[in-house]
Amino acid sequence: MRRAASMAAPVLVALAPVALALTSAARAEVVLERGEGRVTVSIDGAPFTEYRHAGHDKPILWPLRAPSGVTLTRAWPVEKGVEGEPQDHPHHESLWFTHGAVGGHDFWAPRAHGAGPDGPVPRVEHERIERCEGGATGILETTARWVDPDGKPLLAERRRMEFAGDAAARTIDVTLELSALAGPVTFGDTKEGTFALRVRPELQPKDTNGSRGAAGRLVNSEGLVDGAAWGKRARWVDYSGTVEGKPRGIAVFDHPTNLRHPTWWHAREYGLFAANPFGIHDFTGGQAGEGDHVVPEGGTLVLRYLVVFHEGDAEAAGIEGRYRAWAGGGGE
Repeated sequence: MRRAASMAAPVLVALAPVALALTSAARAEVVLERGEGRVTVSIDGAPFTEYRHAGHDKPILWPLRAPSGVTLTRAWPVEKGVEGEPQDHPHHESLWFTHGAVGGHDFWAPRAHGAGPDGPVPRVEHERIERCEGGATGILETTARWVDPDGKPLLAERRRMEFAGDAAARTIDVTLELSALAGPVTFGDTKEGTFALRVRPELQPKDTNGSRGAAGRLVNSEGLVDGAAWGKRARWVDYSGTVEGKPRGIAVFDHPTNLRHPTWWHAREYGLFAANPFGIHDFTGGQAGEGDHVVPEGGTLVLRYLVVFHEGDAEAAGIEGRYRAWAGGGGE
C-alpha cells in the first residue's frame, strides 16, 4: 500500500487568475503552514503537498495529491519501500526545477559525477520565504540562490507558487525568475532538464527500471501519444492512468510568454515528465549548442507553468479547455 507523507519585478508578465484554470465548481479554502524546512499546503482541510526546502540539493514539492487524496508522483527516494516503485534516477524527486548545464555546472543530476552523498555539488539553496498566505488560493513566494560546488552564486531565483483546488483538480501555478548575478549565465543545450515531475508507476505507459503496475497514457496537446511525444513541442503534456481503481492524472502547461513556446518535452514512458526549452539538439538532432540561452549579467529569465492534478483522464478532465482558459483564450 502506498503511504501518504506527513515579488515580482517589472519583467514579470501579468498573472491571470488561477481560478480560470479550474472548473466552475466552487473553489476550496487553501491553508499554508510553515514548519521546519517545509511549508505544508492543505485544501479544504485535506493535505495536498509540502514545499520542502531543506535536506535536498534543490527545493522539491512532495507528496502531490489528487482531490481524492491519492498521491500521483513517485515517492522514492524521499520515501522508500513503496511497492512497485522503481529505484532509478535518485535526482528525480517528485516535482523540482533544475537543469543539467547552467554556467557549466550540472544542477540536474549533481551527484552523478562522484561527489558522493555529502560532497559539495552545484545546488539550489533556499534563502527565505517572502510571502506565505492562504485563502481562496494559497500564495507562497520564496527566494533561492543557484550556487556552484564552491558556494559561488550564479543565479538568484524568485519563485511564486499559487495553490488552488476544486472537486475535480488541484493546481499549482508556478512563476520562476532567474537573474544572473556575476556575469552572464548560459543554460546549455541538453535534454537533462528542466521543470520536472516523476509520476507514480500507474501513470507510466511502460514498466521499466524495475517498476510494476504501469498502465498509463502519455498524450500531448498535438495528439501525440506515449513514446511519440518525447522531444516534441507542445503546449501541454498529460499522464493519466488508473490509480487505486479510478482514472487520475497530471498535466503540465507551458505559458505562451515562455521562452521558445511551445516548449520541447523530455517526457519519457518510464515516468519522467519535464518541460525543457533548452535541449534542442537532443530533441531534434540539430547542431550541438543550438538550444543554448544566455542570461546576461543583471538580466532575468522568466518561466511560468501550471501543474494540474486531476480526476479522470485528459479528455474527461478537459485539459485542453483548462489550458486555453489559463493561457488567456489560446496558447499560440
